[in-house]
Amino acid sequence: MNIMRNITVLISFFSFIGCTSYPPIKSEEYVDIDRFMGDWYVIANIPTFIEKGAHNAIESYENNNDGTIATTFTFNADSFDGDIKVYHPKGFVTDKKSNAIWEMQFIWPFKADYRILYVDKNYQHTIIARIQRDYVWIMSRTPVIGSEEYKNLIRIIKDSNYDISKIKLVPQQSLKERKK
Repeated sequence: MNIMRNITVLISFFSFIGCTSYPPIKSEEYVDIDRFMGDWYVIANIPTFIEKGAHNAIESYENNNDGTIATTFTFNADSFDGDIKVYHPKGFVTDKKSNAIWEMQFIWPFKADYRILYVDKNYQHTIIARIQRDYVWIMSRTPVIGSEEYKNLIRIIKDSNYDISKIKLVPQQSLKERKK
């Protein structure tokens, strides 16, 4: 009986959290999904629990034949020489008109909100956001970006009602340093 009560309490709690309203978050109007595929270096983020201490974080996307996105997330744990961690969530594009709204599935059957808030016209920098504004990722095709570009990306995040004080830089080595 206690187990059923605890399950009911947990379901009620998570249902309540799901009912919290957030102002709309504006994602990109259109993302060329083929151009978006490939490697993205995580420059900064509001980290999830698995990302805390991540170094050299890279998120890679590849189209699957069934329309889903094969995702590989790799990083070194806690230092540049730390253990390599690899995760393989699956992406589901839920807004086929824009290709900017996805769900990401780390564990079946649960899917998490994942939105391409911004991608520059050359597909070199992107911001991934969530309606809940609990996590955000600034990513680039290169492991280092210029300070003006970084400031611009932070401004976009701030304008989307995020608490930018929670954003942490992800340590990245240059490609030359990685090869040593």
